Amino acid sequence: MLNTSFSNAYLILQDGSVFTGTAFGKIGTTTGEICFNTGMTGYQEVFTDPSYYGQILIMNNVHVGNYGTSALDVESTGVKVKGIIGRNLEEKYSRQLAQDSLQDYFIHNNLVAINGIDTRALVTHIRTHGAMNCIISSEGHSIEYLQKQLKEVPSMNGLEFASAVSTGTPYCIGSESSDLRIAVLDFGIKKNILNCLVERGAYVKVFNAKATIDELNTFNPKGYFVSNGPGDPQPMTYAVNTVKQILAANKPLFGICLGHQLLALANDIPTFKMSHGHRGLNHPVKNIITGKSEITTQNHGFGINANAVAANADIEITHVNLNDNSIEGIRIKNKPVFSVQYHPESTPGPHDSRYLFDEFINLIKN
Repeated sequence: MLNTSFSNAYLILQDGSVFTGTAFGKIGTTTGEICFNTGMTGYQEVFTDPSYYGQILIMNNVHVGNYGTSALDVESTGVKVKGIIGRNLEEKYSRQLAQDSLQDYFIHNNLVAINGIDTRALVTHIRTHGAMNCIISSEGHSIEYLQKQLKEVPSMNGLEFASAVSTGTPYCIGSESSDLRIAVLDFGIKKNILNCLVERGAYVKVFNAKATIDELNTFNPKGYFVSNGPGDPQPMTYAVNTVKQILAANKPLFGICLGHQLLALANDIPTFKMSHGHRGLNHPVKNIITGKSEITTQNHGFGINANAVAANADIEITHVNLNDNSIEGIRIKNKPVFSVQYHPESTPGPHDSRYLFDEFINLIKN
């Protein structure tokens, strides 16, 4: 592949900050909301996580790409981030099982990136000033021209992205002979969430984000799963209505990340845009029920309103974030229904939270 690493590139933030680096990946221009991930490994799983759709990602780890890329390390059909910002994006790699360098992988996936940025200083800036839109360009445009383009990028608030990353056609995974039939609402589901269900004996059918309750019930499910995904949950009234209908059926339901937020909205608990969100694989969470803590993988920029949860007599808080006390899990009293804000499938990340899949399967069995 042609080495583009020494072409100039600009990163411009909505607050007027300008950073100069070098091009990496595809030569081009890209826009989106800036965010950061604190994980040291699992970069390819992060790049292919549909929950990052619409966002430009700062990789806080100094070196990214040193073990190359592999077709085994993906969480969806391809790269979902809109752009990457790195300190040292590596072309050389040492893993024998890798098929491509990070540079070639980005080019194959039409991903624009910028290299040579002081990412830890940039993360400090975002932590202080909050998430905002940004633009990356390696096409030789002037700063003034790029600033005009950046002004036209819409805010993440109010953007519905889930239907853009959902499956177009329903599909099944697992053994058809299994009695553990689970209907999945796909708002951008990760492959390893499905794997965690199938590994526990489930037969899963994945439906489009806008599938109706009648469509879900053609599968004759014993339980329902509401997936993770990108964007603002507030405009997703179609999904909230479906979740309400699932709750009326009184069958087991498990929601993760965006699914957690949709369950909250279905119970009249509002969501809100966080300052800079939680993204990484080292976030400490306490299980209020057991008193145990777990290290979790997270990727979200919205949360649920704590005061509204406390005022709702039908909702019990099950998990809290030990860094900022935000709500990380809830369950509905007298119903087999629960959700968590984080990612218990943990790819990448520790497997502390995979017991939640066991709890969901046991709810279905019982």
